[in-house]
Formats: sequence, C-alpha cells, structure tokens
Amino acid sequence: MVLGLVGIVAALAVAGAARLADRLAARGGARELRAALLTTRHLAVLRATRAALAVDTARARLVVRVAAETALVRDVGALYGVRLAATRDSLAYAADGLGWGAANARLVVRRGSAAETVTVSRLGRVR
Repeated sequence: MVLGLVGIVAALAVAGAARLADRLAARGGARELRAALLTTRHLAVLRATRAALAVDTARARLVVRVAAETALVRDVGALYGVRLAATRDSLAYAADGLGWGAANARLVVRRGSAAETVTVSRLGRVR
C-alpha cells in the first residue's frame, strides 16, 4: 500500500516537472524571439538601412538580415525544443526603427501545453 502511494506521488511530481519544463522552454524561446526582434530594429537604426527578421516556422529558426548580410541566426527549436507559429514569415524595420510593412504580427512559441505569444505592432513595437 505504501509503495502504491509513493508511486502515485512520484507520478504527480513527474507530470508537474514536465509542465514546468515546458513553460520554461516556451518562455526561453519567446525571450530569444524578442531579443532577435530588438536586434533587428537596433541594426536597422545603427546601419541606417532596412533590416529584416525571417521566421522559419518549419525549422523553428530566426534569421536577421541587414542588406545582403546575415547578421544573426538563432535555431530556437534546437535550443529550447519549441515550435514556432507566425502570422507573417518575416518582419522588417526601416532605418528610423519603425516597422516596415502594413500589418501587425503575432508569433507563438509553443512546447507541450505551454505557449508564449509575442506581438509586434505596425510601428515595430514588441510586446
């Protein structure tokens, strides 16, 4: 009987730890996404040219490009074990730091049942 109770408590603890690991991975992936967006905006202003962040949802990869140069590649899928979903496949910033394009974007970082959403406004603000 004692072993049965220990088994049940252990199963609950393992399930809780798995949910916690999923939440931490989703948060880490979202933090990485926000950092890539801010880096893209910073490089656009710094170099006085348009910069873009490409979101590869199939491979969960972020690629920052300035002019013809690749400035940053982050494989968040491999780093955090997450999946990406996005309403747009790329986001761009103009030389003045404002968003380039006419639509808002919503990016979702997901692992297991945990999900974090990053929203980018038309002006390029990240939330």
